Amino acid sequence: MTAFTFTAPHSTVFGRGTRAEAAERVAALGHRVLLVRGRAVDWVDMLHDALIGQGCAVESVVSTGEPDLDSVRRGVNAARTHSADCVVGVGGGAVIDLGKAIAALCPSAGNVADYLPSDGTPPRQFADPLPTVAIPTTAGTGAEATRNAVLGLPGTGAKISLRDARLVPDLAIVDPALTDGAPRGLTLASGLDAITQLIECYLSCRATPITDALTQSAISPAVAALKTLMRNEDPAARDDMARASYLSGLALANSGLGIVHGLASIIGGRGGAHGAICGRLLPAALDVNAAALRSRGLSSARIEEIDIILNRHFGDSATSGSAALRHFIDRHELPALAALNLHNADKPEVANLAVTASSTRANPVSLTEDEIALILRDTD
Repeated sequence: MTAFTFTAPHSTVFGRGTRAEAAERVAALGHRVLLVRGRAVDWVDMLHDALIGQGCAVESVVSTGEPDLDSVRRGVNAARTHSADCVVGVGGGAVIDLGKAIAALCPSAGNVADYLPSDGTPPRQFADPLPTVAIPTTAGTGAEATRNAVLGLPGTGAKISLRDARLVPDLAIVDPALTDGAPRGLTLASGLDAITQLIECYLSCRATPITDALTQSAISPAVAALKTLMRNEDPAARDDMARASYLSGLALANSGLGIVHGLASIIGGRGGAHGAICGRLLPAALDVNAAALRSRGLSSARIEEIDIILNRHFGDSATSGSAALRHFIDRHELPALAALNLHNADKPEVANLAVTASSTRANPVSLTEDEIALILRDTD
């Protein structure tokens, strides 16, 4: 049997109402808390007060969008000034990634930029991070279980990832109720992100028996849940999507992803919403990967399994699963690539860059630049 390792949060608390445990659990990790948060979730104010009630000194950092080098620098300075001994990230994937980056770089001396990959130069090794707690308020990225933090580089249109197994949070508190009533567009894009992650991890050339178990148990319920949530609000479906998002984070931390995320890492640097990009690219990526596997005499059985699941939930026997997914996202008005800041003239450059993107390396088959270009051509 092929050897493998498995990385996960030291502790995970999952279920409706589990946010009520957050203050006590955070206080067990540290009493000088840096609270990294977005603006949209009122419950964070209640957590702030509950932490103070636990005897914690709390300093807040507000995330205003996708984290970049400047926001990490500001957060690290705030953590050092506060003498933080614990970082809590409450929000979507961007907020949690910012919290993870701050927790990692706060204890490390020198310039924050020295610890990030740049132009092929190996980054400095950062010190052991501060204890980190992740509390997601969206169901999509699985950032509460991953070993990376995605950051933008101001003025370059590029994104980089701070990667280290020590970035996996010490504690993940996943309360699906925090996603209840999320806007329809956000639910669609974030749900497609989670589904894409599950599918790419299942297809990954680095998949392991553990990641297979995680993804196989979650793909079909996640697809069904997203279909339900596009019709009406449903707590059980929110629970399934939160579970899918968390499991997708566990899986990607241990198997890697594929060409969809390889492309999305480049397109997203141009300003497009990550989940929407992934959802748009997934149908064409499944078709191109299947054709590439067959052309090389390799098995496409796993893609055929995914096609059956997508067809069962989104289509009928007269369509393929990828075609059914296309119809579903069109019907629910997921933005096209042009609306996500990728125009036809830019596609050749993006295809070229995606060949060597880190996520592309875990794709089930090595794709040529022409095959990657075909994904982009067939997406809109």
